[in-house]
Amino acid sequence: MIPDYAQPFFYQVPWRSGSVHAGEHLGLQRGPGDEFSKHVSLVDYPDARRLDLRQTLRDPYEQVQVRVFKQEATTPLYAVCDLSSSMQFQGQMRKLDIAKTVAASIACSAHDNSDLFGMVCYDHAVIPYLSLSPSHHAHQSFATITQLDDFRSTRKDGSGIVEAAGLLGQQKGLVFWLSDFHLPLSLIEHGLNLMANHQIIPVVLWDPLEYQRLPRFGFGNLQDPETGEQKTIFFRQAIRAQFVEMFEQRKQALDQLFARFDIRPLYLDGHFEAALLSDYFEQLIH
Repeated sequence: MIPDYAQPFFYQVPWRSGSVHAGEHLGLQRGPGDEFSKHVSLVDYPDARRLDLRQTLRDPYEQVQVRVFKQEATTPLYAVCDLSSSMQFQGQMRKLDIAKTVAASIACSAHDNSDLFGMVCYDHAVIPYLSLSPSHHAHQSFATITQLDDFRSTRKDGSGIVEAAGLLGQQKGLVFWLSDFHLPLSLIEHGLNLMANHQIIPVVLWDPLEYQRLPRFGFGNLQDPETGEQKTIFFRQAIRAQFVEMFEQRKQALDQLFARFDIRPLYLDGHFEAALLSDYFEQLIH
């Protein structure tokens, strides 16, 4: 059963799928479809239903000609979910709950378009029971995604992205990397290189309360959610402004890194609607 929060979105792939399974995208394999490919002799492609009488009469070698079409094909969609400690941050919603909603929308969209859905979850390593190989099994997809409700992680970094990237299939697909990207830039770059065979959509999960809900004046304790290290800081207006500036600088650094890979990220500010991803793909087309 598809959960209510799983809303489909529009997407399109800009490449030809090499899959042999019929789907909704432009493919490389010949077969039943609407896209004309070429004429060949009936000997080479013995399907009399595709006979082209006009082309046969024109053939100088007097061979019977048939029309060959390219079959629409499937493509895999992946949700690569960062479950490191920082994803437990609770703002308007827990970041991990937003990731769950996005993953469910990806699964819903894939199954609506007869595509395959796969998921790889990780913190410092891949989490097997929260990971799925690409398949058409909608029930299994949503049952696994629902388990994110109960997941808790403390003092775990996101270095498992290296292992997670190695679990993606060889067939080119859409990879939605769901993370707050509070990772070293070198690790993010390494992950992008490992997933370069796919089209990557970084979905950056930030919340305004991460850098706005701070003491206005006085001492406050901050804990690095990835390492558990605590620091005591005396807050004043200038310090609060520095935190805002730090996030802005981080965004610029991420944008520059993604641009080097010709990737445009999608930033979510504490909430998600499927229409945001539809708009994202519409802008890619135009």
